[in-house]
Amino acid sequence: MSAEPAGASATAPPDPFALIRSRRYVGLLLMAALLGVPISAVAFGFLALTHELQALTYSDLPKALGFHATPSWWPVPLLVVAGLLVGLTIRFLPGTGGHRPAEGLALAGPPPAVELPGIAIAALASLGAGAVLGPEAPLIALGGGLAVWTVRLLKRDIAPSARALVGAAGSFAAVSALLGSPLLGAFLLMEASGLAGAMLGMVLVPGLLAAGIGSLIFVGLGSWTGLGTYSLALHHVPRAEQPDIAQFGWALVIGVAAAVVGEGIRRLALHLQGRVERRTVVGTVLMGLAVGVLALVYAEGSGKDASEVLYSGQNALDPLLAAGTGYSVGALLLLIVCKALAYCASLSSFRGGPVFPAMFVGAAGGIALSHLPGLNPTAGFAMGIGAMCVAMLKLPMTSVLLATLLLGSPGLTVMPLVILSVVVAYVVSLRLAAEPATVPHGPPAGPLP
Repeated sequence: MSAEPAGASATAPPDPFALIRSRRYVGLLLMAALLGVPISAVAFGFLALTHELQALTYSDLPKALGFHATPSWWPVPLLVVAGLLVGLTIRFLPGTGGHRPAEGLALAGPPPAVELPGIAIAALASLGAGAVLGPEAPLIALGGGLAVWTVRLLKRDIAPSARALVGAAGSFAAVSALLGSPLLGAFLLMEASGLAGAMLGMVLVPGLLAAGIGSLIFVGLGSWTGLGTYSLALHHVPRAEQPDIAQFGWALVIGVAAAVVGEGIRRLALHLQGRVERRTVVGTVLMGLAVGVLALVYAEGSGKDASEVLYSGQNALDPLLAAGTGYSVGALLLLIVCKALAYCASLSSFRGGPVFPAMFVGAAGGIALSHLPGLNPTAGFAMGIGAMCVAMLKLPMTSVLLATLLLGSPGLTVMPLVILSVVVAYVVSLRLAAEPATVPHGPPAGPLP
């Protein structure tokens, strides 16, 4: 047997299982549990404030100005003002108002405390005025940043690995109830961060603990305030048929179509982002104007509410599925085009997350295709969500779970179809991508504090 090289023990990476068995790791679990309470409460307040801003700007303000109903042109000036506020925030406050959503759900670690006000202002202005983005990315950044800031108030010098673990626990707590289940939020963060192997268990356990406690806080605050939990949920899910050959064929079609549409959205958003960043304030105002005009075009062209184009689409998924067969094919196609283009404009300039608009565009596309023979509306809805999510996010496991767990028991029926559409969309979108996707790396396995 060969002797161990000198210095090998000094250069060998730390054993994650030894770290998990240590007393310091137990202390980290306790810290994660304690942090889960205030951070989830802050996240709940952020979502409640966003909801109130949407009601204020889109409903209360027009009534206060003497309009009996919100005019179809109302989103145009509203989003111009929001674009100005977001552009000024990105231009003059520390940081860039959070991550650029056109670049996907990028998890670059918790932001420093000095950037948190800019992230919150940019997100509230974007989401409150109707930009086509979701709250998940700002919540992840705010939760992680607040967790690290809180720990540093108690201990200034913490190891990089501990900082990453604390930040992950804060992010888990912040999105614990947003996707309808703490497990869905955990899968999203786990897959987006690229964690695997022993490091997964080391980071996932405190994150799950924080998410579980955070979910309880969301439920408690929702019941106490009467505001609800702001969780993704469907209440009217039509029956799903057992998969057959025709529907498996549709899974292939939907997978390819979602990959093409998703890559088109991504490329256009990145192209617009480059133009916007040359003159941030003016560019963001112009993108706000574009989103408002697209909402106006849809409202005038379909006779339906402009809000179906605005916002993330999280709250619109349930009525879309319930009444989707009542939409004409023309109305659905106009909705898809206007929503996708507004999504591009919002990704390029505003601040928020890319998940919910991708779900909505995919769901609308699946329902539109269900007007053709051989495709059940529920199956089309689920396959569209999964395929479009993976085309935009490049997270296949999360995409399958989002599309199936959301539907309850019908989701289990259509899961084989969703898996096939997600796999096809994932492979085709990677082949269509202009550059290879980068693989994110998890936190280093350094010593705990």
